[in-house]
Amino acid sequence: MSESKRVVVVGAGVVGAACAYHLSKAGHAVTILDKGGFGAACSHANCGYVSPSHVLPLAVPGVVGSTLSALLKPDSPFTIRPRFDMALISWLWRFMRRCNARDMLAAAQGIAALLNSSRRLYDELFACEPFDCEWTTKGLLFVFQTAKAFDHYAATDKLLTEKFAMSAKRLDAAQLLALEPALKPVVAGAWHYEGDAHLKPDKLMAGWRRVLEARGVAIRENAEVKEFRKEGNVCRSVVTATDEIPAEAVVVATGAWTPLLNKHLGCKIPIQPGKGYSLTMARPARCPTYPMLFEEHRVAVTPFREAYRLGSTMEFAGYDATLNPKRVEILRKGARVYLHEPEAEPVLEQWWGWRPMTPDSLPVIDRSPAISNVWIAAGHNMLGLSMSPATGKLVAELVAGTTPHVDPRPYRVGRF
Repeated sequence: MSESKRVVVVGAGVVGAACAYHLSKAGHAVTILDKGGFGAACSHANCGYVSPSHVLPLAVPGVVGSTLSALLKPDSPFTIRPRFDMALISWLWRFMRRCNARDMLAAAQGIAALLNSSRRLYDELFACEPFDCEWTTKGLLFVFQTAKAFDHYAATDKLLTEKFAMSAKRLDAAQLLALEPALKPVVAGAWHYEGDAHLKPDKLMAGWRRVLEARGVAIRENAEVKEFRKEGNVCRSVVTATDEIPAEAVVVATGAWTPLLNKHLGCKIPIQPGKGYSLTMARPARCPTYPMLFEEHRVAVTPFREAYRLGSTMEFAGYDATLNPKRVEILRKGARVYLHEPEAEPVLEQWWGWRPMTPDSLPVIDRSPAISNVWIAAGHNMLGLSMSPATGKLVAELVAGTTPHVDPRPYRVGRF
């Protein structure tokens, strides 16, 4: 066991919770701080996918042209609110420069390492800790409406198989409808990634809270961090609006809010808040039994025991904290194309969350360049839930100075 330290984890989302867990297992005394509630932000009502299949970054060859054409459509799942924002312009420039095969494959290697490790760690976690989060290992269906798009995806599946040992089972229309009768006979087929899984995010976070508190982790809500009090380049305490907490190590797991701490961290982390939406309803009579992605409409579907969720879309609107009903309607319209019963009453929740988007789709998991005992674990894009166990384990290893279980170099802060 490494030397026990007083560790403050800033951020009570799924990544912060996983970091606190692994730090606690390593023998450290851990306090979690969050300016809001535990698990109340982007970790609350996403689609709950744990998806090793999502290995490719968003920056792939050809995506710029397709994105520009999508922006011209009023019902596009992707939108950028027009404004002059130098941070966003810089982010988009970095993103466009990475839309090539070399950078795509390099980023995918780093993404795959965290996804594959996390998938194994989730199995281990749920085998030894008292979680009840509807953990389901039926895989994920990538559903296509047109034969052209369905056949075109074969090249992607071949790439994932050859480079990442991540192959899918190809289902034609008849096979797909037999497997998932909730779908209308308008589909061309699907690719079934049987190694994927899903869970209910709010139940996961409730489970994390029980497990962490049982381990003695202190959770402080409504405790916004104002300052890292330093001696030289060492943080001695974390100052909130109401008090000061001694710390021998700090982990910043603040997701989309991380750039607001740049001046304290001594670096510029290019994270943009990409607003995603979800709509949670009662289960319809013909509820899907499999989680699905409707690839051509970019709508995700997740069935739960007592609920049913539609999610996705991406809105770059800065730190805008309002729910745009037009974005929710896009989810409804997309689901209507594919499902016999795309909606049900009552509507249980309309929700949005800021995804922490980096230009290369890789998180930052590294030491602050300005403070020797402050670590950053942020920028997990759309895969925070999928990557969090491996991130937590890696952070605990880096804090302790032990051999990391995955190569940390792809996540270094200095790559920007």
